[in-house]
Amino acid sequence: MIDFRYHLVSIIAVFLALTVGLVLGTTMLQDPLLNTLQSETADLRAQSENLRAERDVADQVNAGADQMAEAVSEDMLADMLADLGVVVVAAPGADQEAADALAGRVEEAGGEVVGRIQVTAAFLDGGNATFVDELSLQVAHAPQDLSGSPHEKAGTEIGHALAAAEEEDGPGSGGSEDSGGSGDGRSAPGEESSPSPGEESEGAYDPAAVLEAFTEGGLITVEGEPAASSDAVVVVAPAGGTAPEGQDPEAANAVLTTITTALHQEVGAAVVAGDGPSARGDGMLAQARASEAPFATVDVASRPMGEIIAILALAEDLEGDGGAYGIGEGIRGFLPDPLPEPREASQEGSEKPEGPSEEDASTAPAESGEARRTTRNGE
Repeated sequence: MIDFRYHLVSIIAVFLALTVGLVLGTTMLQDPLLNTLQSETADLRAQSENLRAERDVADQVNAGADQMAEAVSEDMLADMLADLGVVVVAAPGADQEAADALAGRVEEAGGEVVGRIQVTAAFLDGGNATFVDELSLQVAHAPQDLSGSPHEKAGTEIGHALAAAEEEDGPGSGGSEDSGGSGDGRSAPGEESSPSPGEESEGAYDPAAVLEAFTEGGLITVEGEPAASSDAVVVVAPAGGTAPEGQDPEAANAVLTTITTALHQEVGAAVVAGDGPSARGDGMLAQARASEAPFATVDVASRPMGEIIAILALAEDLEGDGGAYGIGEGIRGFLPDPLPEPREASQEGSEKPEGPSEEDASTAPAESGEARRTTRNGE
């Protein structure tokens, strides 16, 4: 049996070991360890200061770039969207100030913001897919030809209702394929039509009624009169790549990409403008670029220089060559290179033909704009 002296010796040994450890820790090991910690702290502090300085420099450079962009924007954007009707579409969670700024750039480029559309969270909700599908078929100009997912159908019908009616070639001409009285039942703006947008009889299609049906269904809200007046679409992506509350960001942004693709196909030109986070992860721009969507994308539209790039990208897409621009993955460049030509330059060519005087030429754009307004109003 172990006696008390054995326990006493064991306890003394334990306390002796603790004492020796404390002595070593406060003498022999203290200085090297403290010096190491102080050195690492100093290095981290220096790195933090360098990063802070680099951030400040980057902020100053960006601010300077924005100032330069503002200074040259008038010349860079002149006539890029001359005499074109543009509708601005805001996704749920989009920055409204960014949407306002882009609308201003459209006008600076010679275009006209014919209306603005706000997509609601209900439109992106997968639980409403059946309702979206049924509504799209009810208002469709040609239900028998409508195919694809419910949101693809909806985007197609909204885009068809937005697309500007093409002017006729001249007196007595048969008109273009999409002009009033065409075989697909699409009527020119102002043409009398039945209140039922889904009726298939020729001349019964009412673009404004289609947009009203989607509005009454709680899927969109509409400002202005964009029906049958839109030549291009500017879509403002959700800020930060987010999604409506309670919805999966990947699924919601995929739906937005589907809708935008359909709008691009029907209207003819589209650009999606977003911020940096929207081009990462499950963001709308990231998904659009991964799927090689046909419309243009810009991921720096939260800054003035990005707004200008968005308009340049839209002008490029009017020629059927939309690309991805900004700083994210999968981009073609920071901005289009070479820059797209102004619409007047691209239509008239590099050489001035002999004929009208300078005075006549100066009145031509105004006459063109008046003709366009006349066509929109159905006069």
